[in-house]
Amino acid sequence: MGTYVFCHAKTHAEHEKRSQTGRFGKQFKKSQLTMSDQTAGEIPMKFETFWMAGFECTDQFNASGNRVDMLQMTGHLDLVREDYARIRSLGIRTVREGIRWSVVEYLPYRYNFDAVLDMMNAGKEFGVQQIWDICHFGYPTDLSPFHPHFTSRFVALCEAFVNFYTTNNPGKLLYVTPINEVSFISWLGGVAGMTVPYCTKNGWELKYELVQAYIAGIKAMKTISGLVRIVTTEPLVNMVPGLNPTAEDLIEAAKENEQQYQTVDMLCGRICPELGGHEDLVDILGFNYYYNNQWIIGSYEFLIWTDPIPDPRSRGLADLLEAACLRYGKPFILSETSHPKEDRPLWINMISSECAKLIERDLPLMGVCLYPIIDRPDWDHPEIWHHSGIWDNDNSSKYSRVLHLESAAALKNGQKLITQSQENKVAEMLCPSYENRRKAVEKVE
Repeated sequence: MGTYVFCHAKTHAEHEKRSQTGRFGKQFKKSQLTMSDQTAGEIPMKFETFWMAGFECTDQFNASGNRVDMLQMTGHLDLVREDYARIRSLGIRTVREGIRWSVVEYLPYRYNFDAVLDMMNAGKEFGVQQIWDICHFGYPTDLSPFHPHFTSRFVALCEAFVNFYTTNNPGKLLYVTPINEVSFISWLGGVAGMTVPYCTKNGWELKYELVQAYIAGIKAMKTISGLVRIVTTEPLVNMVPGLNPTAEDLIEAAKENEQQYQTVDMLCGRICPELGGHEDLVDILGFNYYYNNQWIIGSYEFLIWTDPIPDPRSRGLADLLEAACLRYGKPFILSETSHPKEDRPLWINMISSECAKLIERDLPLMGVCLYPIIDRPDWDHPEIWHHSGIWDNDNSSKYSRVLHLESAAALKNGQKLITQSQENKVAEMLCPSYENRRKAVEKVE
């Protein structure tokens, strides 16, 4: 969430050398990435609904050094069943939730999953599928990513959670994000100094430690259960030079855009191979995209997406997602997106239109998560609510839920558009000429 700034790798020169010798390995074609081809193991990966709901679940320390617990602050823990009934009324049956590391590990290597179990039970009662975040920006009070025990503690948590999940959900796939938005939290805690470990010059080092734990956690979970499916959730951005750029400006913008992929490149073993990353560790790519995810390098002036005449440096969301998808050759979701206040309906309209383009392009887009689905307070100024959900808070209490009618209407229209796009694609694929066209495209590529 917020503004994303990415950390420069100390080994950047070596990474550039890799790029000149096939750094990205296998190149994927659109014709190789249709939705019908995407399975993992014996059980196909499938979300209950294309449109998903995300409940803000961060449990981090904020810029003032105070712990925030969004599941408590939004009342979702107490109202989980009512909230699930609400999203079902809008045709949503897939959600993103978080376990809150700082809560479940109440002592080192000792866990209490009672609150998580209640949420799982609510999901079963209301027929809601859950994607779980293990670490959503928060760590236990005695721990930071630079602590020597960080990786071992995280791996133990992952093992405990997968055992807990499989015991309570036998035979069901576990969709899980080990660490949410490594790129963003590396900047927030390693460059901006606004959360643990409150550093200002250690962005790359923080990212490296987080990915080291991330990889170890994935391996531990997949060793325990073949039903684990890893969903990444990383920012998707477009960084551009100023007007009348020099050659150096263009090079710098290209370099900064490339750095947005560092986390997933590390997970896949494309850079920093000593960490043990591998392509098979990641099952579904998740990309988080907000209104301020395109900006001018150096100034961090945002490109205004509502300008009547679009800035020629801006890129459409469909194009950004297509480039990311083809880079890795995996199915993907838009794992977070929302807009504050009055432009929410316009944003949902835009998201729907861009996703329809991706379906038309025959790319394996599996869903879109509206995040947050219910309003949330600001981390650093909790008296301020963002008004970015489908349900608003009217400041009467944390349990307030006021449906934003215009956003709900935009969602309904978006659901219709996506359903129609999917039906059109199926009809096209059933057409006898479709396979001939696909082979022709593959031959050209």
